[in-house]
Amino acid sequence: MKRFYPYSFTLLFAIMFSACASDNALEIEVFETSASGNQLEKLTEFSSGEDPVTLQLSPDETFQTITGFGGSFTEASAYLLNELGQENRSRILEAYFGESGAKYSLARTHMNSCDFSLGNYSYAPVEGDTALEHFSIEEDRDDLIPMIREAMAVSKDGFKIISSPWTAPPWMKDNTNWVGGKLLPEYYDTWALFFSKYIDAYKAEGIDIWGVTVENEPLGNGNNWESMHFSPEEMTLFVQNHLGPRLEADGKGDVKILGYDQNREHLKEWVDVMFKDEASSKYYDGAAIHWYASTYEVFPEALQYAHNKAPDKHLIQSEACVDAEAPKWQDDAWYWSKEATDWGWDWAPEKDKPLHPKYVPVYRYARDIIGCLNNWVDGWVDWNMVLDRQGGPNWFKNWCVAPVIVDPEKDEVYFTPIYYTMAHFSRYIRPGAKRIGYALSDDSLMATAAQNPDGSIALVILNQGEEAKNLTISLGERTTQINISAQALQTVVIPNK
Repeated sequence: MKRFYPYSFTLLFAIMFSACASDNALEIEVFETSASGNQLEKLTEFSSGEDPVTLQLSPDETFQTITGFGGSFTEASAYLLNELGQENRSRILEAYFGESGAKYSLARTHMNSCDFSLGNYSYAPVEGDTALEHFSIEEDRDDLIPMIREAMAVSKDGFKIISSPWTAPPWMKDNTNWVGGKLLPEYYDTWALFFSKYIDAYKAEGIDIWGVTVENEPLGNGNNWESMHFSPEEMTLFVQNHLGPRLEADGKGDVKILGYDQNREHLKEWVDVMFKDEASSKYYDGAAIHWYASTYEVFPEALQYAHNKAPDKHLIQSEACVDAEAPKWQDDAWYWSKEATDWGWDWAPEKDKPLHPKYVPVYRYARDIIGCLNNWVDGWVDWNMVLDRQGGPNWFKNWCVAPVIVDPEKDEVYFTPIYYTMAHFSRYIRPGAKRIGYALSDDSLMATAAQNPDGSIALVILNQGEEAKNLTISLGERTTQINISAQALQTVVIPNK
């Protein structure tokens, strides 16, 4: 008679269970940035805990295709790079665009000057030159163009560039001023030609322009930096009858035209006009938005409305920054503390002041990017890539913060926690990725997920709480358990199998 020994049976069962568990284990890589000091740190050891938060991924549930993430080439940033030694200049560009860095895939720059220029300038300075015979981008040759070219040389996959004008030259405007005013109707054709010549001039420098916005912040201002006002109807008529036909006639019909380009609280009224009918929509490839209306509100209803109005069009966040603040130098703790204030802290109308409380810079970035992605935004672009310890240079003294701060006199560089926050998205969610669905059991956490063209999945999780959390992540039948630190941002990468 054959006997079964309990010990042998237990051992056999353990081996079988182990093999089964191994088959169901979800292979992952985890990278964390935290208030406790992690900077895109790869984590390999996790403790198990009771009652873990569950996060179930649903790759069959797909949403928008991702265009990219990145920052902006400004004259201020490019000038500062020229002031640094070659080692630090290369280090910064590698950190933003290289394989070892954030791998930025979408960028923005300005046409003519902006507040983050060293002064006012236009590529068309000669009054009455309606044929733009004297058009020249000479002003960009010392700083902007070399920075963009060097970034292109560093980037393995390349990146798309969106260009935005802050204003037409004053001689084309009804107030003949750099600030405020409107484009005179008799110069609509000339201003459309300006865009075409700009695209040609940059192409001659080896730089392709992927898209343009019609006007940075068309609601404008009347007493600050370069600006020019459009109503939704005026911008749409300009695009429909002048800019779109000009680019099409000049063989540039593939250059994307993005309308609006300002804060989300007015997005609905703009897309109603832009996408009113086939004629108004024809030359628009999408809408661009900024985040300055609130330090925490993503305006999901406005984003959803814009997507539903034109589901086949882009919705791209084209500018964001910690504004109205001078950067804090070598002080990571400040970027994780609720001490930052924006323009609205002092100047917002009373009814809007609740939208502008003190905030944590890292959380503002992470919350906004996650919230945007979860509401159909397909691209997210930061403002200046590099600023100095004052938050400039800026001819208007409109000081802001950038992810990388430099001291050119000492040739020193500070990568703030905002840099690592941006990299959590740009490095791991690649162009062409599809946002996918998920179910999360703890609403104190925020998350978004996307499946890359190579089949890998990038899951980004934000924990704003004071306690670490245990999570069980599931993909089909496969599961894994991880921990996320208190006050931390994590990217979980699941390779294609």
